[in-house]
Amino acid sequence: MTSAPVPGSPLRVGLLGYGLSGSRFHGPLIAAEPAFKLAAVASRRAEVVARDWPGVRTGTVESLLSDPDLHVLVVCTPNDMHASLAEQALRAGKHVVVEKPFALDADQALRLDALARERGLCLTVFHNRRWDGDFLTARQLLAQGRLGTLYSLESHFDRLRPQVKARWKEQDVPGGGTLWDLGAHLVDQAVQLLGMPESVAADLGRQRPGAQGTDWFHLVLRYGALRVLLHSGSVVHAPWPRFILQGDRDAYVKHELDPQEGQLEAGLRPGHPDFGREPAARHGRLLASGETVATVPGDYGQFYRQLAAAILHGEPVPVTAVSASQTVRVIQAALQSDAEGRRIALA
Repeated sequence: MTSAPVPGSPLRVGLLGYGLSGSRFHGPLIAAEPAFKLAAVASRRAEVVARDWPGVRTGTVESLLSDPDLHVLVVCTPNDMHASLAEQALRAGKHVVVEKPFALDADQALRLDALARERGLCLTVFHNRRWDGDFLTARQLLAQGRLGTLYSLESHFDRLRPQVKARWKEQDVPGGGTLWDLGAHLVDQAVQLLGMPESVAADLGRQRPGAQGTDWFHLVLRYGALRVLLHSGSVVHAPWPRFILQGDRDAYVKHELDPQEGQLEAGLRPGHPDFGREPAARHGRLLASGETVATVPGDYGQFYRQLAAAILHGEPVPVTAVSASQTVRVIQAALQSDAEGRRIALA
């Protein structure tokens, strides 16, 4: 049984896993939010945890699940373990954060949502790129009607990584490959901007020598006359713009990735005046008017601030399980589309 939080004291958090997402994102973002205290990490890399977080204990997944003094568990393990560990954490009485993708099956994701509601616990998914500055800027332009009627949206997440690495994300395993990794971000942003598509057509590839998992994908989502193209390649010397939005009044073009991941890696934290802000040289443009559009500052710190408000004051969680399940459903349809060579209807 999980103990009740001590009034006036921070909620104690445990990380299940300490790879890139745990070390680069969750640890620093938790440390930046006064309502939380990172108390434990389930990892075999005890020396790395001790270096990064002196005084934070390491243990096993089982020991953190059974620890009555932990109020929140963050699941940041390989993708195929997300749903099962989230269920175990909920049954242990913990509030739960799940790294994206939420699950590998949308129906399983909805069952987890039902379990959290039944237990009266907060369940949320770390779709941090809902707080990317470029995404927030695109959403603002659409809300303001600056582009007119939208006819196409392109969202690219390209990399130059010609060598395959020996890690689970690049293996032919459930949840491996760039569609579940980078594609989860692009799909989630599209669904947040426009809702669920009518259909999806996908082409998935393994381009690099020795590639086992998907390292190239191209998805086309249909919304009536509007088309959304989501694309990622792993051997890209000349990357496309991050966003291209084409309307009948104007077009918005934005290059470069959001800076927050790099800032976190460099030690910058939410609350610093430069966090989430881009230099003017990286701002996007409206092509018809020639106007430079200042990028809305991004803020990954919003995720844990909103989670604290949800747990302590009953406010909405930052990312609902239902919305995260929609992303999973689109990715499942994309996998089916590629396997069967046809467009898959979603609505």
